[in-house]
Amino acid sequence: MILRPVFLAVSLLAFTAGAQNAAPIEALQRLKGMDLEANPALKAAVLRVAEQSRGTPEYVAIVRDFKLAGQRDGLLEAAVKFAGESAGTDAARLLLAQDDGAFLAAKLKTGHPHEAAPLAQALGQTGDRAAVPLLLAALANDDHVVRSGALRGLARTQEGARELLRLAREEKLDERGRTTAALELAQARWPDIQAEAAQLLPPPAAGDGEPLPPVDELVKLTGDPARGAKIFRSEQVACSRCHKVGEEGVDFGPALTEIGTKLDRRALYDSILDPNAGIAFGYEGWAVETRQGEELFGILASETADELAIKDQTGIVTRVKKAEVTRREPQKSSLMPAGLAQAMTKQELVDLIEYLTTLKKRP
Repeated sequence: MILRPVFLAVSLLAFTAGAQNAAPIEALQRLKGMDLEANPALKAAVLRVAEQSRGTPEYVAIVRDFKLAGQRDGLLEAAVKFAGESAGTDAARLLLAQDDGAFLAAKLKTGHPHEAAPLAQALGQTGDRAAVPLLLAALANDDHVVRSGALRGLARTQEGARELLRLAREEKLDERGRTTAALELAQARWPDIQAEAAQLLPPPAAGDGEPLPPVDELVKLTGDPARGAKIFRSEQVACSRCHKVGEEGVDFGPALTEIGTKLDRRALYDSILDPNAGIAFGYEGWAVETRQGEELFGILASETADELAIKDQTGIVTRVKKAEVTRREPQKSSLMPAGLAQAMTKQELVDLIEYLTTLKKRP
């Protein structure tokens, strides 16, 4: 038993073919939990494989599983490269633990948009309260894409959302920032924040103020599916931010590729006008908090005896040990925002439904 780590370390040190070879990665999986400080040869081997794996999701997993220190540059590279993916979010979470804040704040505040924008996205997706001051720093960046990413990230935690409200009260958001904050906070899961946001930051009016007729009348109307497809993808309605049609969109809510086969017009209208009426099985929302201050919100992707996997509205899956969870609560309301129809005119709603009816199973 004493020789086994040494043998594996020698085998790993012999690895020089590059990260595309999976053998050392698989070997490391069997070594998780071992004390690297007590095994210098093994530590050297792990660090060698980590270095050769830089720029890959496997690198992030090695840093996480073996708690490797001094990996700031590699983690920054991964957070930027894999922003919008689980590896990027994990890298950002590890960065928060390894950095004193000054390095990341500088990157976000004055860094090049090609790096700062995805970094802001990755940090925002962690749901970690420690990201809030960093995202606030990013609002000073000259690039609006960076600022938009920071605003979206702030809206993902209760503390960050309250900071957005403060900025709105103090009139420190420009017009574009107010629009982004309004759209994000209109979907906030905290009733008091959502209510205050509705007063301070009412979403930009897209509707024409015309009251919607009863569903019995709506189902008789016909629309333009091409216009409906544009509405589906628009920032105002943003259906594609939670649903996939074919390979396009985010894998969070139920896939809509064949929704026109599964639901008739009435059911489609009902799902938009009253999303809480029927929450699809397996898509119930959960709120989870951890000892590290992370706030996770989404659907329960999987659960084992000691681990939870939560998929958020960007499709990213975060795995947390149950021992680290301080709160876990099911949500009574649908993850799909209520009042979606208010962001559309009557004709736009009809066009959207017309488009959804065309999404049918191929014969």
